[in-house]
Amino acid sequence: MNSRTEKLALHGAAGAIEALRDPPAVGTTAQGVAFIAHPHPLFGGTMDNKVVQTLARAFVTCGWTSVRFNFRGVGGSAGTHDEGRGETEDLLSVIEQAAAQGPIALAGFSFGAFVTMNALARLWPAREPQQVVLVGTAASRFEVPPLPAPAHDRTLVVHGEQDDTVALGAVMDWARPQTLPVTVVPGGGHFFHGQLPLLKNLVVRHLRADERRVP
Repeated sequence: MNSRTEKLALHGAAGAIEALRDPPAVGTTAQGVAFIAHPHPLFGGTMDNKVVQTLARAFVTCGWTSVRFNFRGVGGSAGTHDEGRGETEDLLSVIEQAAAQGPIALAGFSFGAFVTMNALARLWPAREPQQVVLVGTAASRFEVPPLPAPAHDRTLVVHGEQDDTVALGAVMDWARPQTLPVTVVPGGGHFFHGQLPLLKNLVVRHLRADERRVP
């Protein structure tokens, strides 16, 4: 992502996990480590996806160390696609190795949002993420677990109005029983072409609002 990006050689149940770590922006107060999960591997999803990079930049801007990684079978990561089961294990392994202690945040795009929610369900309540960001949540394609009620205030859900990969209605059907707000980007598609700066600003605004919130 920039000259300060560090390559990580991690490992999971399927073998090596390729990952990249970016330190928080200079001059910001360190917040913790944010883990960002990429879209579906069978449709070209990798940790270099533009939405994933945008999420990483937003977290870095707000003082978080960002870690993005390739799921099993992608790039330099060993193994084969496992329909979300093994990918959840991959994410949990990365968290354990890159942030065994301290505050964490979770973010995911599309299939990555589904995996993020699976991991959150496994972590909660023993280790509660301080921030959760879900973009293009693949609710029409997978059974996405509900968000724990105490996490609602720290969660941002963003979806494109004209997403033709995951219909907005499917995300609303997932969010409605939880009374979970969804931020809709007018005219936005699944990959937010031409609207990535707006997506970054939405995430930065959310993260900074939480910093200002008085307990």
